[in-house]
Amino acid sequence: MKSIALFGVIVVLVLIVGGFVFLKSGNSAGAAGTVIGNSGAGEVQKITLSMKNSNYYPNTIRVKAGQPVSITLDSSIGGCFRSFNIRDLGVQAYSKNPSQTIDFTPTQKGTYRFACSMGMGYGTIIVE
Repeated sequence: MKSIALFGVIVVLVLIVGGFVFLKSGNSAGAAGTVIGNSGAGEVQKITLSMKNSNYYPNTIRVKAGQPVSITLDSSIGGCFRSFNIRDLGVQAYSKNPSQTIDFTPTQKGTYRFACSMGMGYGTIIVE
C-alpha cells in the first residue's frame, strides 16, 4: 500500500515538473508564423488562429500597440484551446465558435505569451 502511494506521489511530481518545463520551453512546438494586423491608426488588427501540429498556428503573431486587436479561433480549434488567455495583458476569454472574437487593445510594447487554459497550446504575441 505504501509503495502504491509513493508511486502515485512520484508520478504527480513528474507531471508537475514536466508541465512547468513544457510551459517555459518557448514556442518550439508547431511551425512559427507571423501575422501582422492592419497598419492604419485605430483600425482593428484581425488575427485568425488555427490548429496545426497540436498547437496554435501561427504561434507567433505581431500587432501594433494602441490599436484594437480581434482574434478569431477558427473551427479547427477545439477543447481547452478555445479557452484563450494572454495572462500578462489581462486577456482571458472562451470562444465557443469562430463567430465569437477575442477583443482587446494592447497598450504596452513587449513580447507576451498566450496559451489555452491548460497550457497545452501556446504561442507568442509581439506588441510593437
